[in-house]
Amino acid sequence: MVDRLIGRGGRKGAEAPVLPSEIADPTAAVWARVQLARNLHRPRTLELLALIADDFVELHGDRFFGDDPAIVAGLARIDGRRVVVVGQQKGAETDENIRRNFGMPHPEGYRKAMRVMELGERLGLPIVTFVDVPGAHPGAESEERGIAESIAKSIALMTRLRTPIVTVITGEGGSGGALAIAVGDVVLALENAVYSVISPEGCASILWRTPDQAPAAALAMRMTAADQLELGVVDEVIPEPREGAHTDHPATAASVKAAVTRHLTMLERRPLDELIEARYRRYRGLGAFTTLDVEPVAVPERPGFTDRLRNLLGGSARATNGSGPASGRAQDEPPAREEV
Repeated sequence: MVDRLIGRGGRKGAEAPVLPSEIADPTAAVWARVQLARNLHRPRTLELLALIADDFVELHGDRFFGDDPAIVAGLARIDGRRVVVVGQQKGAETDENIRRNFGMPHPEGYRKAMRVMELGERLGLPIVTFVDVPGAHPGAESEERGIAESIAKSIALMTRLRTPIVTVITGEGGSGGALAIAVGDVVLALENAVYSVISPEGCASILWRTPDQAPAAALAMRMTAADQLELGVVDEVIPEPREGAHTDHPATAASVKAAVTRHLTMLERRPLDELIEARYRRYRGLGAFTTLDVEPVAVPERPGFTDRLRNLLGGSARATNGSGPASGRAQDEPPAREEV
């Protein structure tokens, strides 16, 4: 079943794949969606742009270190509307996956994304981002070049960009690597996409000390698009073809295009100051909690130094040594050395 879900081992005329909606076990159903989100033939950023955009000009480099093929960024035209596009790009086969680092960006990838997004703001163009990443690259070279700083800076930049932003989670949205380009005014997700703070395998390794519990972790994290919609993290779920986006790229692209253009039209009608304030409130409100008023608990009075010393000695210091303290000494004043 797993091979059919991720697009391996199938052949024409073979048995139809098992759909997540047809699986009774909730853990197995969620895990089936995770496998669909990771399907090797799922449409990526460049495949979607080829079907959605009338024109696309890719921009390269971060002007500091180099170009990261795991991040695609550039200028596009969708139904006559000029936009800036940023997205992660995995490969459909081994050689391309190696060249694109399996879609896991290095710091220069996020710095390239920031450069292009700032260009879009200066030109007054809305921004569309496509998220499909298991996580940012965790290697030593990324740490040396500042992966944490680049992710944090990208998140901070997107919170204050004075232009509409629409984010589409097309596959696997994992950790800060996804959030770095996902701070949008509207967040959309394909039906079989997943979005979480950590991969199911990583979560299971922490909680159960074994990645074998990844399906249970996926269920507990509520990482499917439907769960994220219920939690308010995602604003709309875009339906996929019955057997998944990997089976019909044109139909998937048409649904994505319709949703993106609809939301861009609505966002462009809002004043920029109102747009920025609403974006701020949106992300400040995630994970909101309720504060309850309760009766204050009385704090017991702690004994003073003299009282604790008397308790330690089993009674009054003056009664045990037969010599009283100097006259006029305050009751709470610590005893003299000779009295002790």
